[in-house]
Amino acid sequence: MIVSKYSASGNDFVIFHTFIKKDRSDLAKKLCDRFNGIGADGLIVILPHNEYDFEWQFYNADGSEAEMCGNGSRAAAHYAFKNNLAFKKMKFLTLAGVIEAEVNGDIVKTQLTPHKEIKSIGEYKLYDTGVPHLVKIDSIDNFNIDECRRLRYEHNANVNVAEVKDSKLYVRTYERGVEDETQACGTGMCASFLYAREKGLIGDEAEVYPKSGERLHISIKNNRLYFEGKVTHTFDANFFL
Repeated sequence: MIVSKYSASGNDFVIFHTFIKKDRSDLAKKLCDRFNGIGADGLIVILPHNEYDFEWQFYNADGSEAEMCGNGSRAAAHYAFKNNLAFKKMKFLTLAGVIEAEVNGDIVKTQLTPHKEIKSIGEYKLYDTGVPHLVKIDSIDNFNIDECRRLRYEHNANVNVAEVKDSKLYVRTYERGVEDETQACGTGMCASFLYAREKGLIGDEAEVYPKSGERLHISIKNNRLYFEGKVTHTFDANFFL
């Protein structure tokens, strides 16, 4: 089978499209394995849909299916446009709801599904930006992988440490399903944006930098989050099952 490898701000994905919808948990684990497979944070399967441009199945590297992935949504939109599955402006269905996206060269902007603030947990705030995220505002140098892993299992949520410097937001994220810190997490950056905005540290838009160092732009309008940044199609491969 021919698959494409994509990177969105350091988050990497294996993507392919098919007409057949089925459980691909085992395939996700094989493809995402960084030693015996292609290697990725997640697998995205693009499927036809009667109402929207397409729908997706999104799997984490451990084979678990996720409702949403911010960087993955940008990679999926770029793939769909490049493979003539959608126009530059598109809508597609995820388990978290409908995503709107626009592709302009290698820059992709998506409108995320509706978000909500859930509760405070100590110094953390829990948000749902398609998937649950714990966020605390602190120096990103204080990102503690053991604490993040503990909180991830206690609350079944991704864990973020965010810092604002010179009106720019810097974020580090521990992602469930990958079970480690990743180079970037779109929904995590959006959750961090919401908390920093709530605290008055930023306004309705901001430049955001994940661990990868790539610059992204997040804004909020009419209580909807917009997430924009570069997407890279790194290569195509023939994977033998």
